[in-house]
Amino acid sequence: MSRARADEEEYWHSSKFRAFTFDDEDDELSQLKESKRAVNSLRDIVDDDDDDDLERVSWSGEPVGSISWSIKETACSSASSLDGRDSSVQKGSSSYAAFPKQVSSYSLSSFFKGEVHYFDMLYLSLSALSDTGVKNYAPELRRPKAEYKDYSSDWSPRDTVRRMQRGKVCSLERFRSLQDKLVLLDEAVVGHDGNVITAVLIFLKRTLRREILFRELEVRQVALCHLIHFLKETGEQKFLLDLLRRLCCFSLFLQLSQYREHLNIQDVEKRREFLKGCIGLPFSAEDISHIQDHYTLLERQIIIEANDRHLESSGQSELFRKYPRKASILNMPLVTTLFYSCFYHYTEAEGTFSSPSNLKKTFKIPDKQYVLTALAARAKLRAWDDVDALFTTKNWLGYTKKKAPIGFHRVVEILQRNSAPVQVLQEYVRLVEDVETRLNLATKYKCHDVVIETYRDLKDRIQLTAYKCKVERGSADEEKINSILNNMVTPTFS
Repeated sequence: MSRARADEEEYWHSSKFRAFTFDDEDDELSQLKESKRAVNSLRDIVDDDDDDDLERVSWSGEPVGSISWSIKETACSSASSLDGRDSSVQKGSSSYAAFPKQVSSYSLSSFFKGEVHYFDMLYLSLSALSDTGVKNYAPELRRPKAEYKDYSSDWSPRDTVRRMQRGKVCSLERFRSLQDKLVLLDEAVVGHDGNVITAVLIFLKRTLRREILFRELEVRQVALCHLIHFLKETGEQKFLLDLLRRLCCFSLFLQLSQYREHLNIQDVEKRREFLKGCIGLPFSAEDISHIQDHYTLLERQIIIEANDRHLESSGQSELFRKYPRKASILNMPLVTTLFYSCFYHYTEAEGTFSSPSNLKKTFKIPDKQYVLTALAARAKLRAWDDVDALFTTKNWLGYTKKKAPIGFHRVVEILQRNSAPVQVLQEYVRLVEDVETRLNLATKYKCHDVVIETYRDLKDRIQLTAYKCKVERGSADEEKINSILNNMVTPTFS
């Protein structure tokens, strides 16, 4: 008797069923939540469709909403059916006391007919277990009515594009006719989403013959630009050339590609001959002019380089001995070539290829660019007479005058950058027309004579007295300021 009683107690102690206690309520709810999470993870693994499609269930053939909405409705109907039950049952000691006797619309026949997914049924069952009437642990998210459509139904091109814009995975294989594919492409272009347009173009490129695709892209410039960019990025040169040939762009593309090939030619003579051949390509008149200047400049550089290399190696030129060349002139830009010419060949006659005036005339260099380059070159050599001659002009009466197309304030800055002496600087500071700019430059570069003369002309006794403290005591500048102050008439007030 005692052994039977012991076996019975062991059985009940080992059972998974336990009596209800208030302390176990949280454990029960946590287990239910864990079960729901497990079901959700299984649904994600088994089903290939997205979350939106998993949560749509149609019981009567019409869209009614998401799974969570159906659960909430079911819970409400279940709660109303329990109102007439005995209060002792409603206050039962276990969590399954609130489980409904039957759930309408959830039948085994519906499951086998494919109207309800197995994991949806399991999800509903676990959700119903967790509904105690006090708390609702199922989510109450509602989807827009525009998304209450089954995955099995056909998506229109517009709906497909919208889903792709939201990052949804869509199969484009169902669009088989040419008309559907073109409508899909047009909808993608209207959506202004480059990724969607490119994805549709990849689909069309794979499923359409080239001549048909090229013909349709001729009237769709936006899609055409996207496809050209995609082909360039992926390196599909053959397909790209076929497309450009069809669109009459092949000639221009080939010309530009051929012209760029000169960058890969190391031999200077071969590069010159290659550029000469590019002149005959059917470019526009402006482009032909640029290519002609490029060829002419390289031709000049070859001649200048050969002569200067000989002069430098033979030691016949004092300028090359004093200032050796740091690099070859070959393949240098036009401005660099002009600076080189102004540095080493400034005094040559205009008839020589290396003459600066010849380069200016041949390549139509503007006066401002020429003066800036020549000033920088001659100032670096400290050839101040050449700098003076660069700005000296003579009128028809024979009078000389200094004139600068770049403004004398820029001349002063360039001269100071090349360590010009104060005497040269102040000569050009005086030529600055704006008084405030002239005073700032003269003060900055310590051109005391210019500052003193400007304050004298302004008859500004206060500023002149204040500036006296900035010059060296006992210097000629101080004596000049004292002389001006002594001769300056003090205004009297009656």
